[in-house]
Amino acid sequence: MTSLAPELHPPVRVLMGPGPSDTHPRVLEALAKGTVGHLDPYYLEVMNGLQEMLRGLYRTANPMTMAISGTGSAGMETVVVNLIEPCDSMVVCVNGVFGARMADVAERAGANVIKVERPWGEVFTPDDLKQALASHPKVLGIVMAETSTGAWQPIEEISKSVHDAGALLLVDAVTALGGVPVEVDAWQIDAIYSGTQKCLSCPPGLSPVSLSPRAMDVIMGRKRKVQSWYLDVSMLANYWGQNRVYHHTGPINMTYALYEALRLVHAEGLENCWARHLLNHRALRAGLAAIGIRYSTQDGCILPQLNAVFVPEGVDDEAVRSALLNRFGIEIGAGLGAYKGKVWRIGLMGYGSRPANVLLFLSALEQLLGEQAFRFARGASVAAANEVYSAVPASA
Repeated sequence: MTSLAPELHPPVRVLMGPGPSDTHPRVLEALAKGTVGHLDPYYLEVMNGLQEMLRGLYRTANPMTMAISGTGSAGMETVVVNLIEPCDSMVVCVNGVFGARMADVAERAGANVIKVERPWGEVFTPDDLKQALASHPKVLGIVMAETSTGAWQPIEEISKSVHDAGALLLVDAVTALGGVPVEVDAWQIDAIYSGTQKCLSCPPGLSPVSLSPRAMDVIMGRKRKVQSWYLDVSMLANYWGQNRVYHHTGPINMTYALYEALRLVHAEGLENCWARHLLNHRALRAGLAAIGIRYSTQDGCILPQLNAVFVPEGVDDEAVRSALLNRFGIEIGAGLGAYKGKVWRIGLMGYGSRPANVLLFLSALEQLLGEQAFRFARGASVAAANEVYSAVPASA
């Protein structure tokens, strides 16, 4: 006889890594609301409201704006496998883990992938893409907020170059959406996807996707069926469109959670949300600089919500992260790939982007660095962060 598994008692954590972020209490409450059927009139109204709020967040009028049932990687796969048919040419910009993942997904979809690479922590310019675009690819894919490096990729000029070459622009906004401006219509983004667990402060499980009319024309004009039945937008369009034709059982309670998360963002106001992320980033950055910790990301292209910094020389990376988690309940991220053992990734996303977390983290980090005989002015990081906060009017 199988023994009964123990009850769930998750530890209390302050999630300051690359995701998931802390879930807002009101979002957790929404998750616990009564489940209805996936074609219930009430649920269909929730879907309508969700779509309208997503359009507002993406700054788009795209009718085909929806929440894919799956995490951000499902969103990536959705846009790639629907736009790409075997032997199509796709340029993928690779400057970190998630650009490399996009290239892998495209190769699996049968694309002729042309990788354009930049060193980790750096971003792309239109000049970097000239040669690849001269081959007239069908799609160019790029990561706006590279979670592995903290790099913030400018999109507007890239978009012009892509469209001048006659290609579709596909953007990964998993860590971007809600933390920095994302302008789908103004930047003429054809396909974009994100995730719920970053700056939206919602548990992982849905991927907001938006497709332009131009992208939808390509999808509806395919010569072959999409390789994934589950992610086939030509069928999902009938579920998320006006007809609401059954496709799969939607994750009802996760939809409630995202609905409430979007309500919170819109209640705060997008500009205010971006400003909050930037203010807390500035305070964290000032605090880290005061104790000699440097950013690993190209200057001028640093994400406010994902701070990648070099582990100080002589400091044990894993020991600090372990002590932050076990003694202070704070999770930060380790470096990935080329940054493994060299970088810490500190998230200030969504509900987790608040002064209390910045000051708690800096205080805990100082104590642990002091235990490793790292030399710095004690209290300097907290003082520097407070200087940033003190310069902002109380009503801001």
